[in-house]
Amino acid sequence: MNVPRVGVGIVVRRECELLLVRRAGTHGSGTWSTPGGHLDYGEDPAACAAREAEEETGVSVGPASFAGVTNDLFETEGKHYVTLWFEAEHESGEAVALADDELDAVGWFPEDALPEPLFPPLVKLLAGRTLA
Repeated sequence: MNVPRVGVGIVVRRECELLLVRRAGTHGSGTWSTPGGHLDYGEDPAACAAREAEEETGVSVGPASFAGVTNDLFETEGKHYVTLWFEAEHESGEAVALADDELDAVGWFPEDALPEPLFPPLVKLLAGRTLA
């Protein structure tokens, strides 16, 4: 039985740049997205967002604020996510690809020149196609 999961993504900003990771070894492999992952049982979603940024890239962020929700169906993979999106400012740390089983590249990109292809849920968020 397929059951929707709760995903959490965080848009990390450093001046006019966004921190992006290239996904590998999971759905959306080869696409660029923000750090993110699954919400753990009992975990605060904003804390999850900050944790994922640090675990995946070594970057610490300031307080995370809610940015929206996307409903993301990946029919080919049989996955369905409700993704909670947050935004935060970079506080410290050099971005490196730490979660090599989930991503194979990381970098800072000007907000008006993001790499392609982007992960479909991130495309929705950036286009303002959110549920909340």
